[in-house]
Amino acid sequence: MANLKDVHGYVDSHADDFIQRLSEAVAIPSVSTDPSRRGDVHRMALWLENQLKRYGVQTRAVPLGQQEVEGKILEYPPAILGRIGDDSKKKTILIYGHFDVQPAEKSDGWDTEPFELHVDRESGKMFGRGSTDDKGPVLGWLNVLEAHHALRIELPVNLRFCFEGLEEDGSQGLDDLIVTETSKGPQGWFHGVDCVCISDNYWLNTRTPCLTYGLRGIAYYQIIVSGPGSDLHSGMGGAVYEPMTTLISLMGKLVSVEGRILIPGVYDGISVADSSELQKYQDLDYSVADLEKVAGGPISLSDDKATVLMGRTREPSLSLHGIEGAYSGAGGKTVIPATVSGKFSLRLVPPQTPDDITKKVVSFIEDEFAKLKTKLKMKVEFVGGGKPWVADTNHWSYEAAKRATETVWGKTPNYTREGGSIPVTLTFADNLGVNVLLLPMGRADDGAHSTNEKLDISNFLNGVCSSLLSNLSSFTQNDRAPQTKLLGTYLYEVANINSDK
Repeated sequence: MANLKDVHGYVDSHADDFIQRLSEAVAIPSVSTDPSRRGDVHRMALWLENQLKRYGVQTRAVPLGQQEVEGKILEYPPAILGRIGDDSKKKTILIYGHFDVQPAEKSDGWDTEPFELHVDRESGKMFGRGSTDDKGPVLGWLNVLEAHHALRIELPVNLRFCFEGLEEDGSQGLDDLIVTETSKGPQGWFHGVDCVCISDNYWLNTRTPCLTYGLRGIAYYQIIVSGPGSDLHSGMGGAVYEPMTTLISLMGKLVSVEGRILIPGVYDGISVADSSELQKYQDLDYSVADLEKVAGGPISLSDDKATVLMGRTREPSLSLHGIEGAYSGAGGKTVIPATVSGKFSLRLVPPQTPDDITKKVVSFIEDEFAKLKTKLKMKVEFVGGGKPWVADTNHWSYEAAKRATETVWGKTPNYTREGGSIPVTLTFADNLGVNVLLLPMGRADDGAHSTNEKLDISNFLNGVCSSLLSNLSSFTQNDRAPQTKLLGTYLYEVANINSDK
């Protein structure tokens, strides 16, 4: 890893430039779920593609289709594919990330403007929508590319890139793109890929880096109950069946207050953790206090660390999300809604699949509705979902990431499963037939999707193979100590491991 010393020197002298580039990215409000911001997502795609081209990356912007919104046809933002290096003697790593973000308004409770990166040098934190999810990690790879390009140092591996602008809106069209490119064989963009690396998740806590080898899947539903031809005055109450009453009754039958899913058959086939697996959870650097810190209150379902961790990552869960069609404004409105819909989702674990779970969910709700014997109408709709994923941590990619983490942070990483979902992870694993590594940059308190989303400067710069800015005096010695940083070091460790073999 002799070249890393020169790379570090370059990054040390350009750290402010890297933060400025993140500021430029955050300033583009690429909110994919808001049709009025669709132009900004396209602008972000073009900005990112141009950045890649600056460092010798061959790119391709791939259209992903169209959608109709309020009578208008809108183009989905393109996926940005990239490639650099075609040395058959080197491993080829595919990097995935996304450049779209969640909605954000200062009135939501932000302390600063969400689309203006606020760099707090005293605390060492950078606040802005997309800073940690997922623009910071994506730009980490750009910074690695820039350092090697500027110094004319050859990358130790071949790289392929797949960046999308619809992750926050269901990754429309991405699965089809991956399947299509894979089916092309040697002419496909992903041909020859040896492993996939994704940085779109977070540490378990704020202390210890982690490598993530599992994600829960998801199945999302809504129950729609209707009856009256229009909203009714509540003076009709007591004389008619009310959709809201029925909906709440049905939603109340789905899950207990202790989090136990009440739908028959949901837990079928899920293995029971043995003593060895339970010990792995106990050995992780994590506590119930860590969970409650992130949750913002003492609300854990258990005081046992292993139980809490398994409940968050290894076991399925069901969450109720909201009700549409009901009055929710200020003051009182004495109305009986004509139609209401309740939304909920299940987080899935192996061997569960959305198809199998949907059959059980629909059957259960229909049976429970029939028992109510109302004159109302009810239907259950499957909104979308994705399968769970678990990877082999004995793979050389995980070993390289472990070595890099130990070099950078001076700690052995936690090996974790996540409670959330990144459906494209399984798409890559199934279609490319390769190992997928989740190598997070952010910490547990980053607040992705929330107000005041942030990314620690130390994580951002460590993630791009750099020492910290010399004038950030508040950092601890541990923050300053690493001389080789995570993403770049990982690439070199991949090359070293495979050359040894």
